[in-house]
Amino acid sequence: MNHKLMSKKKPSFPISEKLSAYLTRHGRNIKIPIFYDDLLRFQGAIEIFDEEGNDTLWVSVFFAEHERNEIEFSLKQIYTILNADGSDTLIPYLNIDSIDFCTFGNSKPFRIKVRNILNDIYTYFYVKSADASRIYGLELEHLLSPNYIYFLVYKDTLIEEHISGIPGDTFIENHLDQCSEQDKRTIAKEFVKFNERCFVRLLGDMRSYNYVMVLTHDFDRILYRIRAIDFDQQSFEGNPKVYKPQFLKENNKLVEMTLDLLRQESIDQYKLEERSLLAKRAASEDTRLSQVLDCMCKDVISTPEKVTELKEGLLELTGDVEFKKANNMGDILKSALGFVGRNYENLNPHIIRNNQVDNV
Repeated sequence: MNHKLMSKKKPSFPISEKLSAYLTRHGRNIKIPIFYDDLLRFQGAIEIFDEEGNDTLWVSVFFAEHERNEIEFSLKQIYTILNADGSDTLIPYLNIDSIDFCTFGNSKPFRIKVRNILNDIYTYFYVKSADASRIYGLELEHLLSPNYIYFLVYKDTLIEEHISGIPGDTFIENHLDQCSEQDKRTIAKEFVKFNERCFVRLLGDMRSYNYVMVLTHDFDRILYRIRAIDFDQQSFEGNPKVYKPQFLKENNKLVEMTLDLLRQESIDQYKLEERSLLAKRAASEDTRLSQVLDCMCKDVISTPEKVTELKEGLLELTGDVEFKKANNMGDILKSALGFVGRNYENLNPHIIRNNQVDNV
């Protein structure tokens, strides 16, 4: 089913001058001491297997002795730029435990494990080849989702923070069946909201291994949140179904559980909640969101055929003629967010509006 929905391989799109200027304005464009291509010079690799002996599609790489020290020092500098003030004062307390390379997917990332030698606590970050689609996806996630996300760009290199959580496919296979009935209802609610959020902001390909399940212990329950971790398919495909995780076969178990546990009235309620929250987030980030959408409207991140297919599909779904006027993916996303803003944010009768203030 998925091969009918999505292209076999999405091309990489260059970062435009306008997008680069936007990233500079908001502190995303920053000088870093090492490029993605530098890490591709590894001399060898060892396959990484999980606890059950399955191939993870990651390999641990190693470098020539004369390059290793310089590369590790540069990666420590990147860690301080991403997580602190960028000074070298923390570097003596950091160790690069491993550099792993993923052999699967579009971005072919490097995963860097950094450990604080004083307390033995470690974290990760990723070095990827920069792609305009991925950067738009990251920025829109930061502005429109419940989660802030931190990343840096320098020329053709992208640095991303690690998003903690249980990979969706692992959670579905190993943990979902052990959840209580109430927890399953909570997960179903979150899946409905995640599904709606991806659709409205046109983030595609949310197969189960492209998101994580984040568990937070409240005083009387466990809260579940689904977080996207892959942003390659931001506003690229033409089929509207690509942007709804419910249509991807890897999520079938969650879809079936949701339909079993939630009444249609509840599903509609959660969709309304998420659209209203999206409208509020868009309104609160209006200036910055307008700037990034303006970049998208002047950029090429898909093909003319896919743009036509998507705008016609969304026009049929919504009846909003604004989609008919769209010329590119930026226009389509702007129309989608405009539709949500007009139809959901303004429904709240308790909001004090400008004309009410004027009459006081």
